[in-house]
Amino acid sequence: MSAILSADDLNDFISPGVACIKPVETLPQQQPEEAKESNPYEVTTEEKVNSGTTAPPAQINLTDCLACSGCVTSAEAVLVSLQSHGEVLDTLDKHAEPKAVENDGGNAESKIFVASISPQSRASLAATYNVGEREAGYMISQLLSGPYGLRTGGKHGSGFTWVIDTNVMREVALTAAAEEAQQALEMQQTEQKKRPVLTSACPGWICFAEKTHPHILPHLSQLKSPQALTGTLVKSVLSKKLGVSPDKIWHLAVMPCFDKKLEAARGELTNEAWNGGQNATGEPVRDVDCVITARELLMLAESRNISFPCLPRTPLSKTHAPAFPDSRINKFLFGRRRGQRRKPTEEIDATIGTSGGYLYHVLKSQQAQHPGSSLSTQRGRNADVSEYTIVSSEGQPLFKAARYYGFRNIQNLPVGGARKPTGGAAGGNEGDYAYVEVMACPGGCTNGGGQIKVGDVATLRQVGGTGIENGSVEQEVMPAQREWLSKVDEAYWSAESEDLESTDEDGDVDMGNGVPYTNGHHSDSISDESETVDGIDHGQVRSLIKHWADITSIDTDKLLGTIYRAVESDVGKSKDENSMEKVSALAVAAGGGW
Repeated sequence: MSAILSADDLNDFISPGVACIKPVETLPQQQPEEAKESNPYEVTTEEKVNSGTTAPPAQINLTDCLACSGCVTSAEAVLVSLQSHGEVLDTLDKHAEPKAVENDGGNAESKIFVASISPQSRASLAATYNVGEREAGYMISQLLSGPYGLRTGGKHGSGFTWVIDTNVMREVALTAAAEEAQQALEMQQTEQKKRPVLTSACPGWICFAEKTHPHILPHLSQLKSPQALTGTLVKSVLSKKLGVSPDKIWHLAVMPCFDKKLEAARGELTNEAWNGGQNATGEPVRDVDCVITARELLMLAESRNISFPCLPRTPLSKTHAPAFPDSRINKFLFGRRRGQRRKPTEEIDATIGTSGGYLYHVLKSQQAQHPGSSLSTQRGRNADVSEYTIVSSEGQPLFKAARYYGFRNIQNLPVGGARKPTGGAAGGNEGDYAYVEVMACPGGCTNGGGQIKVGDVATLRQVGGTGIENGSVEQEVMPAQREWLSKVDEAYWSAESEDLESTDEDGDVDMGNGVPYTNGHHSDSISDESETVDGIDHGQVRSLIKHWADITSIDTDKLLGTIYRAVESDVGKSKDENSMEKVSALAVAAGGGW
């Protein structure tokens, strides 16, 4: 399990051969001002430039992280270690679940544990152990909530009461994204807002924009990511329904990349943003308390001597999957879901991508408003740059959008004066795009840094005792990383095929009692055909959002929206000798996370 990230793996050096997104220039040491004034025409010689000591290794601290690999400093190592499988175990051991508190007379401080799982993380585990994405979801639920998982150990035998699929909240994000794109088009006509709208669900991209391109922040989507939306839903609804403060609810997210830890640490994503920060301790409470990756999830199981691949691949029983305290939200999160399901095809899957389908859903929503229109696609300089145009039946372009994945492509993003990439997607001038889906990782979220790497798959399968047919431990010939990513993508889309196969004659889909296994393209009910886009009933989702706002007495904008801010980087600037101590102190003050 060498791919598991731990604090021991991190140092202060940029790995050789890794190009930093914002390189640190080693400049000649400047002469004192007095010297300049005394002889302003003196020429600095090479001997003088090189007379000093060797420049120290470039250090990039928390405010400089731009999602590039090999750039994690020891200061960030402290913070990374606090959002890890170790923090999960420590929290479970420190706090009993409410039922356990009742049994021991209330001697232990209780917390309600909730987890949310991304489809990309499930896909990574599914590909690793040769199972379907749905089965991987069941195994995760069994680990976090089942009788053979985390509840078998620890001081209190605590586990997670609810395990939520972030794809469910992705339906909320996609519906809101389609409306936001339409509003931007309408506001553009009155010059109230510049286009394009840029997606904001990728924290690595947001970190990059806030530090290097603050002029494009007005273009960023104001919507929270599915991870953040899930956290807001969990903390706001449970605190209201159960009469507890948000700090009594502990939310774990399993995500495909380490940058999601940065997102969870944002001050804009706390209860202070949606209810003024009122809670028992008087301090803001993060909507997501801890983020771990697929690889760290395996370490979580290993720490409790649990063989992850040997966990049951069946849904949780009702005993270990209680209903959410609000019946309507419970049905939305865990209910048997109905709806039109599209047949997965290679062409459609490639258009949607594995990062949530924001661009595709916006395109389909716009196309639904123009009957008879068609969608044309043109590839750019590489597979991670594409341009999409909705064309009317008369051949007139109606809506243009694009996809930019990977930092090499993002730096050529045609927004706010950025140059058009040579050989890139053909089209009009800058600003023609109305919507752009931007992701930091080449290939999208299934290629996140926290996903299981192909070099560790054979070892993980042998350690687990499964995955090798007939118990054979013969050395497998593993594919190259590119081919491995294709397998992960295939696992990501396998949920769609499994969904179709498991549909009964009445159109019901058995969602089980654990993690739902849709990929964000289904609805609870189809009430109005015109409201349904790619299987998501916008009217039904809007009704759910209104219900959420009504029961919490919180404005919809506060529940769904967030803000961004320009951040001044201190790369290359002198660091305080006590910076490490300050970082540690800040992390502790924040409650054990970032």
